[in-house]
Amino acid sequence: MNVFLTVARERSFSIAAERLFRTQPAVSLAVQRLESAVDEKLLDRSGRHLVLTDAGELVLEYALRFENLSRELEQALAELRDKAAGKLAIGANESTTLYLLKHIHQFRGLYPKVKVEIRRSLSSTLPAAILRGDLELGAISYEPNDERLASNIIYVDRLCFVVSPRHRLAEQENASIRELGEETFIAHNVASPYRQLVLEAFQKNRVPLNMDLEMPSVESIRRMVEAYEGVAFLPKMCVEEDLRQGRLHEVKVEELQIDRNIRLIYPRQRRLSYATRAFLDLLTETNLSL
Repeated sequence: MNVFLTVARERSFSIAAERLFRTQPAVSLAVQRLESAVDEKLLDRSGRHLVLTDAGELVLEYALRFENLSRELEQALAELRDKAAGKLAIGANESTTLYLLKHIHQFRGLYPKVKVEIRRSLSSTLPAAILRGDLELGAISYEPNDERLASNIIYVDRLCFVVSPRHRLAEQENASIRELGEETFIAHNVASPYRQLVLEAFQKNRVPLNMDLEMPSVESIRRMVEAYEGVAFLPKMCVEEDLRQGRLHEVKVEELQIDRNIRLIYPRQRRLSYATRAFLDLLTETNLSL
């Protein structure tokens, strides 16, 4: 199964052989034996590149599960030997990663032997990654609506309308959505529930929304707004330092007061590692003390 997983990832017998430190005929024979065992053809070898058959895609899904279970077993055994050791893998997008930083710093102080890995991921992919076992925890800003996942609100953020200090609205604390019809909005080119809420608010109030610029990251949007290239709606947690330093100015839009609930998700039924439970306890204690 491990040989097949490597071949499926590399789409090449020769590269898989190099990765596994085995000969190419040995790798090919291992895949043939697996195909014989399941009585299905798993790889289409007729073209220039290997292609997974439908059965191959199915076996690959289970191979990934086996790999994750093997990793969980290794971690569980390591924790039996030393409860302070282990690994914590958390998936988060650009903005939720910023919220996690202070908690990771605190966690590392308490459990310095635990290896912590924050994987930048699209929020929409995190529930599936958690259920597959690729990650222990995920930080998202929407309700996953999956009974297999537990979801705890760990922070309440909000969307923040920001402009350059040179902008005409920078002298105002509040504005109506109707004042924004001629503005150039700099948008994040990743779809999100909050982007949809903004679109609906403009449509409801019959105000044009000119999204002439789309950027790949929150950081690039912040810089464009600061450079007076447009305006934007961004998570408050991402611009707090800019607001304090006067690089950006917040204007409250009466019709757009949108909270963002940051949630930590994890599998409801699966056994959680010691490191995962410790991190969840840390966040719970921190939130209770606020």
